[in-house]
Amino acid sequence: MRWRVLMLLSLAANVALAAILVHNSRRAPLSASAEPVEETNPVVKTNVVLRRQFISWSHVESPDYATYIANLRSIGCPEQTIRDIIIADVNALYAKRRATEILTPAQQWWRSEPSPEVAKLAADKYIALEKERRALLAKLLGDNWEGGDLANLPRPTRPGIVLDGSVLGNLSAEARESVANISADAQDRMQAYIQQMHDAGKEPDPAELARMRQDVRNQLGAVLTPVQLEEYLLRYSQTANDLRAQLGKLKFFNASPEEFRNIFRADDSFNQQIQMLGTGTDPITVAQRNSLEQQRDNAVKLAIGPTRFLQYQKLQDPLYQQATATAIQNGDPSSADTIYAINLTAQNEQTAIKTDTNLTDSQKALAQKQLELDQLTATTAASGQPLLPEPPPVPPRPVTLPHVIGQTENANGLSKLFGISIDTIQALNPSIDVNNLRPGDVIRLPQPPPTRVAPQLLVPQPIAH
Repeated sequence: MRWRVLMLLSLAANVALAAILVHNSRRAPLSASAEPVEETNPVVKTNVVLRRQFISWSHVESPDYATYIANLRSIGCPEQTIRDIIIADVNALYAKRRATEILTPAQQWWRSEPSPEVAKLAADKYIALEKERRALLAKLLGDNWEGGDLANLPRPTRPGIVLDGSVLGNLSAEARESVANISADAQDRMQAYIQQMHDAGKEPDPAELARMRQDVRNQLGAVLTPVQLEEYLLRYSQTANDLRAQLGKLKFFNASPEEFRNIFRADDSFNQQIQMLGTGTDPITVAQRNSLEQQRDNAVKLAIGPTRFLQYQKLQDPLYQQATATAIQNGDPSSADTIYAINLTAQNEQTAIKTDTNLTDSQKALAQKQLELDQLTATTAASGQPLLPEPPPVPPRPVTLPHVIGQTENANGLSKLFGISIDTIQALNPSIDVNNLRPGDVIRLPQPPPTRVAPQLLVPQPIAH
């Protein structure tokens, strides 16, 4: 950091001045045999006070990097130190730009799923800024600015929370360091406690975890403003993480940033109190927990309004999620409530069919199929979709009886005798070749059989005279 470099340079200058002062103040030692010499022309000396000369950074620093480097060289700053100063300064500049100019998916704390478009834009912007940073360092320090001593390279730091965006990205260096330290210490203490409970064969106490989280909030509140603290909690608190997971399961709710913030505010204070109660099952604790949960639900209802709260509650029912998905698929999201009512009715009817002891298994299966068809028809109508045409009725299969082929019978004779076509006889006997019937073969013929065709008798005709 600049103040450290300034301190080192000032210290070096002061040491040099002190050395000169000591050297000039030394006097030659008097010899023991020397006679005192009387000064005929005494010189009157005034008291001289040497003041420490400190280097003012304003004389060195410049908004122009080329002038800045030249000023550092003019005071005798070593090249290695100049490189370290410039690399650190440029890295700090672009770290600030990354924190304030890039919109990352993590900054959209109200989304359960990250936006692919935002992620791509963030990656593209990061690459562009990184190219700018490297090009600037190459221009100032030469193309080989990364080579040589590893001290020239950016120092790795402990990975932790990302403080970027319009609120957290503008934190001062001191506040940023304090928040990072508080977060890292809290993570270490929480992991140590969880490991301690695991080694003892116990589950972590939710009340103790809640107390630790509250302690972290108090520490952060001493560093951050209320707006900054809420931004931090919206991104990294346990309440916000749980809310994102819950809304992710409640598909199709699609909370806006303001709705997410309002639900978080309503949830947060009550969740802290509920967690502080621990896992006690005594009547007093249970009553307190139920009262806090009811107050939390009322607070959420006031936060997002009765209409959205009703949808918020319904989407916790898988049947309503299914109805919403069907309505969206059919192009009419407003029909979700109607489809939900149809699904509820169908569910009740299905239960009634399964528990009806007066129906056989085949009758239950037939009733279930009819119920599914009725439900599909009602759902399609609710979404304004055209109904599928009913299939033509299947003609009933004719009743047949077995017939044993006699010695002189064949398919052609049976066709004429019963007044049906050979194709009809073949359709009634698909596994038999009716054109190659033999005596004793058994085939099936319609029952009751068609009217037999009476044979025509040959009547002699009168002979014309």
